[in-house]
Amino acid sequence: MTVPARVSQKNPRALTPLAESIARLEVGTEIRFGVPSPDWEICSDLLAEPARFDLWRKDLAEWMVEQYGESDDRATAGYIMGWYLHVPGYLAGLLFHTARRVPTLKPADLALRLATDGRPHPDGFAVLSDEFVCLPDDPASNHPAATVVANEAALAAVLRARYAAHAAQFVASFGQVVRFGRRQLWAAATDMLEYGAWAAGRMFGDEASGVTDAALILPEKLEPFVSASTLRLTDDGWKRKRNSCCFHYVLPNAEPCTACPRTCT
Repeated sequence: MTVPARVSQKNPRALTPLAESIARLEVGTEIRFGVPSPDWEICSDLLAEPARFDLWRKDLAEWMVEQYGESDDRATAGYIMGWYLHVPGYLAGLLFHTARRVPTLKPADLALRLATDGRPHPDGFAVLSDEFVCLPDDPASNHPAATVVANEAALAAVLRARYAAHAAQFVASFGQVVRFGRRQLWAAATDMLEYGAWAAGRMFGDEASGVTDAALILPEKLEPFVSASTLRLTDDGWKRKRNSCCFHYVLPNAEPCTACPRTCT
């Protein structure tokens, strides 16, 4: 199913408030309002057919063989687990950091595009709904698509709840086709929620603000997440304790990820 863009990207004056926020995001990865072509996957369509994750893993396994000489079922599952959850996590983190706005994050309202040249990772994200939650001082707080909450803590709670609802659907769908248990899947969801906020701060030159956002979103261990934000300042800068593993380290001659929970002491 292809969902057309609901506003014209060529006429900035026609953009709704959320679309304007998205149009200002220049982060390397293409992030847009609306889906421009059939190359994009609506997240709800993907989650509705778990077997499609197997096709994605097959393409990834072929790339791994080209790069490392062999593939591994744990690594294909680990990569895709993180890549998929990065879509709602990063979108939420970026819009929270740059505009103090939270989009719907429903699977039916988000889409992704997989790269077709090389590694089959999501190289484009899209938001399909105008609806957003914001603060009282937002210049568009009186817009029909806006819902206003009292303060930043309340806005962070909305983000956390909306992301958790999307992640729950992913856990139920992806869990049918992989050997990972619920704890591992929710650990990855926790990591990507924290990482989205942190990465947004780093992308826009204010890492400390991204760390603060992560702590606001994950102030303590709140179900269904497995931990509070773990970001901490060290002599080498901000670091975090990862809760999940992508199993990259099991590939031949592959260096473990930074803070890999299975190889780091």
